[in-house]
Amino acid sequence: MTIQPDLAGTSFAAKLATFGDRTAVCVGDRSVSYGELAELVGAMARSFGPARRLIALEVENTLPSLTVYLAALASGHPLLLVPPGGGQASEALIASYDPDIVARSGSGDCVVEVLRDETKHDLHPDLALLVSTSGSTGSPKLVRLSGAAVQANAAAIAEYLHLRPSDTAATTLPLSYCYGMSVVNSHLLVGASLVLTDLSVVDPCFWDLVRSRQVTSFAAVPYTFDLLDRVGFEHMDLPSLRYITQAGGRLAPECVRRYAELGQKRGWDLFVMYGQTEATARMAYLPPDQAVVHPYAIGVPVPGGAFRLEPVPGLDASELVFSGPNVMLGYAERPEDLALGRETTELRTGDLARQGPGGLYEIVGRRSRFVKIAGLRIDLGQVERILSDFGLSAAAAGSDEMVVAAVEGNRDHLALVAKTLAHDLGVPRAAVELHSVPSIPRLVNGKPDYPAILALSLRPDSDRQPEAAIMGSLSSTSTVREIFEDVLERRNVKDSDTFVSLGGDSLSYVAASVRLERALGDVPPGWHLMPVREFTRASPSADRPSVTSRSDRVRTWRGRLFARMESGIVLRAVAILFIVSTHFRLLDWEGTAHVLMALAGYNFARFQLSGSRMERLLRQLRAAARIVLPSVVVIAVAFVLTDAYGWQNVFLLNSLLGPQGWTDMSRFWFVEILVHILLGLAVLLAIPAVDRALRRWPFGFPLALASVDLVQRFDIIDLSYPGQGPVLWLFALGWAAAASQNVRQRIVVTAVSLATIPGSFTDEQRSATILVGFLILLWIPTLPIPRGLHRMTALLATASLYIYVTHWLVYPLLAEGNKTIAVLTSLAVGVGYWAAATRAMTGIERWLRSGRATAPSAGRCAGP
Repeated sequence: MTIQPDLAGTSFAAKLATFGDRTAVCVGDRSVSYGELAELVGAMARSFGPARRLIALEVENTLPSLTVYLAALASGHPLLLVPPGGGQASEALIASYDPDIVARSGSGDCVVEVLRDETKHDLHPDLALLVSTSGSTGSPKLVRLSGAAVQANAAAIAEYLHLRPSDTAATTLPLSYCYGMSVVNSHLLVGASLVLTDLSVVDPCFWDLVRSRQVTSFAAVPYTFDLLDRVGFEHMDLPSLRYITQAGGRLAPECVRRYAELGQKRGWDLFVMYGQTEATARMAYLPPDQAVVHPYAIGVPVPGGAFRLEPVPGLDASELVFSGPNVMLGYAERPEDLALGRETTELRTGDLARQGPGGLYEIVGRRSRFVKIAGLRIDLGQVERILSDFGLSAAAAGSDEMVVAAVEGNRDHLALVAKTLAHDLGVPRAAVELHSVPSIPRLVNGKPDYPAILALSLRPDSDRQPEAAIMGSLSSTSTVREIFEDVLERRNVKDSDTFVSLGGDSLSYVAASVRLERALGDVPPGWHLMPVREFTRASPSADRPSVTSRSDRVRTWRGRLFARMESGIVLRAVAILFIVSTHFRLLDWEGTAHVLMALAGYNFARFQLSGSRMERLLRQLRAAARIVLPSVVVIAVAFVLTDAYGWQNVFLLNSLLGPQGWTDMSRFWFVEILVHILLGLAVLLAIPAVDRALRRWPFGFPLALASVDLVQRFDIIDLSYPGQGPVLWLFALGWAAAASQNVRQRIVVTAVSLATIPGSFTDEQRSATILVGFLILLWIPTLPIPRGLHRMTALLATASLYIYVTHWLVYPLLAEGNKTIAVLTSLAVGVGYWAAATRAMTGIERWLRSGRATAPSAGRCAGP
């Protein structure tokens, strides 16, 4: 079977080279022109061979994955899109359709495996794409799309969005999702640019990318807007932004109106859209100038499309029916269906609708048993079939927030079943509820009473346990929400909240991290920036394959003795232990305090730079206060009880106003300098021009800050603190380490550290200690720690500041006694002070929050 020239010629993917040197794709620091992309696509297409074959692609937001996608479209090979990760859903689809070529994604690459030279399938000439109708359910029912439909829908979208070559879109959605796919198609059709990323909108790095790449648009599903609220989007300065698109489910009308009004003020448009995979993505759009007046509407048909309303027998309502060149060929449920041509010319959407003023359409309900959760269309009939496969008699109902199923009989393992079901459906565990009932609620005609089943979610004894709802593998007392509420002393934590948005900082990070590790086994990287709902992606240790090989048995044996812990936590614990031991002369090992300074910069970048400028300023002042208050209390006591300290110490000004050189009054230098740095940065970053510079150059900014301080090392100017060399550069290097997003940037930071840290002190051992500690922080995310020391390491890291300030009071009392006892006593006193001070400060903060809560506040729109 040879490639059809007419099919290949109709695809925008075959005409990429016509845009020449224009930028097509941006990935990290790399820009790929249309000419270069065309060469990559051509080479990939040639690797598929001359015969037309079925290709399965695990789609990721990466250049290799995009290249395979475009190569298949350009050369006419039908492409089966499956979710990445090689999970059950992907393997089920691959097993069902037995493709000739499989392209598997992983680690930013795409490995193409040719299974046979000649296809065993009968492939219809018009067939271009096979896409799941309901996300990653693993259901074999797929939508068959033609190349002409893909082309037509991309052209329609480009027309009503007024896309132009100067536009740049960020890939905020998976390319395996038809909405995300449509963004790619429409932009590449007109010669616009794509910024490939899988960053979440809650990640400050995403907004840095938006600014640096001058992104003009991004796509959003309903819950994205709740996340945008959380990160202070309304206060962001995004001069390049031209429009935001919304689809993937109904957005609350008040939220539509609010964001449309915000766009009018800030100079960008909000396009509310409506579509289904069966229509190659989009069927309708709401003109931006109508969003404020008609926020309930889905708008008008896309160019080239048309709606009609067909009355539904027995209902005082009409079903919305769409026709247009982007309507699917039909469905496929088995390989033999790939030979079928067009079976439908119009699409019955299953949605009940009406036409309002100005010809705008509005959805008023659903006819079919589908719900849309987080942008994924869930077939409730498929839910019942999955439960039936588990041997359960069940009936399922749902809304755009959750799936609720009534399961007959007294079942004590529903939490595990619900976790498995959520995984198969590809939705957060929080979106699935299973309830044991004596019998399934039924109407008088014997059919299931779905409203009654849905109402089960409102029962006080609902089994919607937060821990199972989000983590699946967590114990009943250790949920992500409960951990955040407990560690941060917050109440009513929402699914869209993140550790950072709730006010988490480096002091509370350790406690939260350790408890999450205990509950999860493996904490996802960057968890402090993940919304609670996204923790469902973590893989429980119970789901890992069984151990069979000798090497696996060795790893298991090691796993019983050791548990991995974040390097930053380990470094903090080791550093405070060495600091106290050195001061009591139990050992002589200096330099770990400077490692802590670099670690402070590292944590500053992780916890203090998200949100709007005002939110960030308040968070930074709060972090400084949590250092100042417990430190000043101890120093004030020392000032009253001893003659070793002066008023300068109490006000943390000894480094500036105290005696020159190193004296006993210099003992609290670390706290003083750290507070000065934090307050100075809070003021500096509150300046709009500086804030814009940081947003534009998130990696270069801390390096520039380090260079300013490093001039002291070369004696160009002298601003050093008495008794200490310049240390702001160490703080800035730690900041740069956290801002490093790829190997190239980490190599740059490594080179800077190698050029600056050695020789910074006359003591070579101290310089070596600082360098090794910093490189561990930069390159090694986790370290193996004996399980017996896991809790102790976390405790020392959490209480490190408190141990540091209190050990100077213990020091005079025990310095001449047994050194080991003195060190252990200092550690115990510091931990005790940490427990008391933390309780006091969180109580004060809770009181302040409760006071603010009595004031009226503007409402927030919630996600689906």
